[in-house]
Amino acid sequence: MKDRIAYCGLDCEKCDAYLATINDDQALREKTAKLWAELNDAPILPEHINCEGCRVDGIKTVFCDSLCGIRQCALKKDVTTCSDCPDMEKCQTVGAIISNNSEALKNLKG
Repeated sequence: MKDRIAYCGLDCEKCDAYLATINDDQALREKTAKLWAELNDAPILPEHINCEGCRVDGIKTVFCDSLCGIRQCALKKDVTTCSDCPDMEKCQTVGAIISNNSEALKNLKG
């Protein structure tokens, strides 16, 4: 499995925060911050949009680093991704992701 597949199965390489970071794309940071701020009703600024992937060492958005319940759970359980967790099939937290994103489930199933 690629190391840029998040614990939940989402592909970090397709995330606008990741793309803005690796391409140092300020316009994409601004666009992403505006969208995420509106979607989350939170004060998200362009300088918050920096991430190199949730399962690798390096910079992460505040959400990915410390607010994502899936990432925190996976770190606590010491699993590579949610697919390694025996509770994945009944987990409501990751279930919210994989029920809305068939690619995430495909990534987890390998």
